[in-house]
Amino acid sequence: MGMNIGSKKGVVPVMNVTPLVDIVLVLLIIFMVITPLLMKRFFVYTPKQEKKEVDVPEPPSEDAQKPLVVYVAADKSININAVTLPMDQIAERLQRMFAARDDRLIFFDAEDDVPYGYAVQVMDQARAGGAVTIAPLTVALSTAPGEGQADGSAPPPAQ
Repeated sequence: MGMNIGSKKGVVPVMNVTPLVDIVLVLLIIFMVITPLLMKRFFVYTPKQEKKEVDVPEPPSEDAQKPLVVYVAADKSININAVTLPMDQIAERLQRMFAARDDRLIFFDAEDDVPYGYAVQVMDQARAGGAVTIAPLTVALSTAPGEGQADGSAPPPAQ
């Protein structure tokens, strides 16, 4: 470190950067030498693929279990597959429905006007009824539950 003494302001320290540059250059050379050594190659051996003809699965039959959809309307009415239920009967009804099913999956849909706390209470009741997976619907149902065609089927999608 050098000092400048000949001025009226007093001693002014001046930093000698030569040792700093020397150290940085040595580190740069070390990293340049080590970097190619760090590159490792991994060889992955995969089993040979046997090509088989894929059978097209049959569409589900009419008797197949339909998914359970819990729908909460803006007026806080709760529908499970188009059956309107009060809040205190949701858990009991879902327990009976899950007893006849292999899966514990429900789809949950609520209108935008439903208060968040109420929607969470409905999901808690569904969980108490035995639902393991609650899948929120991200696309709105084409019709509200119970508003299908006269034969009970849903209307064709709009084009």
